[in-house]
Amino acid sequence: MIWRRNLADDQSGAAIVEFALIAPVLLMTLFGLFDLGHGMYTKAMLQGAIEKASRGSTIESSTTGALDSKVSAVVRRIAPNAVLGFTRTSYTSFSDVGAPETYVDTDADSTCDNGETYEDANRNGTWDADQGRTGNGGARDAILYNVTVSYPRQFPIARLIGQSNTMQMSVTTILRNQPYGLQSAPPTATCP
Repeated sequence: MIWRRNLADDQSGAAIVEFALIAPVLLMTLFGLFDLGHGMYTKAMLQGAIEKASRGSTIESSTTGALDSKVSAVVRRIAPNAVLGFTRTSYTSFSDVGAPETYVDTDADSTCDNGETYEDANRNGTWDADQGRTGNGGARDAILYNVTVSYPRQFPIARLIGQSNTMQMSVTTILRNQPYGLQSAPPTATCP
């Protein structure tokens, strides 16, 4: 009977039992914080790389492949298995970014139709809701440079809390090309 009393009063294993109860929650919290921190760090590095590359792309002698490779190298130092996508859209000015091509709405129906004239800013022969042109553009053009990144998460916590195991992010910046030439005026056309 003495051993029963001694066993009931023994507290020496309580710390291990308490740690076993707390450890899963503690580890999930730590992995979640590490994952969040890694994502924020990757996005910050991507933002810095895209801004540096886009400044370089505004110079006439720059090549897009070399600039994209520099951004890829920075991102792959942090996320080696990252898949990157690059797009460049040029506009005549900063105020034109994301804006539709202008047209004369003679029938007041808020639609470019019935032979109404419009300014074909992107020179593709049709009226567009976004007047940007794909590519680096020309002298003095504003360039919308967008990079998308997708990579497997570094920490296995995402699946446990119902998130995708792939981290995805997109970073955009806008800069103006150097004045190495003159801009040409866009042609006018008629709506269908």
